[in-house]
Amino acid sequence: MSNQQCGDVRLEERLKAARQHLDSSPGRALLRAERACLGPVLDTLSGRHGLELTTGSSLLDLSAVGHVMSWAPRYEDVRHASTIVCDPASIPLPDESMELVLIHHLLELVAEPHYLLREAARVTDHHGRLLIVGWHPYGAAGFHHWLARYRGLWPMGGIWRSASRLRDWLTFVDFEIERMDYCGFILPSSSRCHDRMEALGRRWNLPMGQSFVIRAKRRLHRVTPIRPRFASRLLVTGASLTRGVPAARQPCNDERPPNSRIARTKRPIISGEQEHS
Repeated sequence: MSNQQCGDVRLEERLKAARQHLDSSPGRALLRAERACLGPVLDTLSGRHGLELTTGSSLLDLSAVGHVMSWAPRYEDVRHASTIVCDPASIPLPDESMELVLIHHLLELVAEPHYLLREAARVTDHHGRLLIVGWHPYGAAGFHHWLARYRGLWPMGGIWRSASRLRDWLTFVDFEIERMDYCGFILPSSSRCHDRMEALGRRWNLPMGQSFVIRAKRRLHRVTPIRPRFASRLLVTGASLTRGVPAARQPCNDERPPNSRIARTKRPIISGEQEHS
């Protein structure tokens, strides 16, 4: 599937730099850590259609989603038939048509990330999930991020958003964070994935990893039933049907005053009964 390719030259250059970084030894080590972090999350999610907005290879290939669609900015980047070629800020899909949407390190590269997040939230189903994998600015790669940003290098020098900032953006599009995990507890310059350090950081979910994985869902609004105004008026200021006596003070027909005696009256004798007697 295709639409209109993106004409942002700077985005194409940043995507190329990001793919080169993920193809390097440190990038592949980080991808392995992110796949391990996404595995338990994807095991609990299913659906018919999914969309991944990624900078590199597919991450939803092991999910239970039946049909996974990918995104590409140009026709030259299309890898399979189920690919959308478009501007990421304008996705040509109907509202709430995807049970699972994944954004992988793309919010740091686009010029207008809040528009991308708005489109991803729009196409997510009411009971679906939105997954965001981003760089953690206060994690193990924080120093390398500021140094690369000073030198103007991508993708390490991109604009990294914190989890609190993304929480505010998700609230604006009527989503809320359901769970957040950290991964990649290695230095960006290291190609070795220290399994012990990764297991320790994942176990305690320490906010020191290079990346974070956010699982968000659509917020559910509670509906408060509205009572008719005239019903409350009748209950509070309702007038009695009897003239001059409030409704709350009217005695019931079956009520009798205490210690009252009922006068016995003789039943009138009918003529037919008198003859039989």
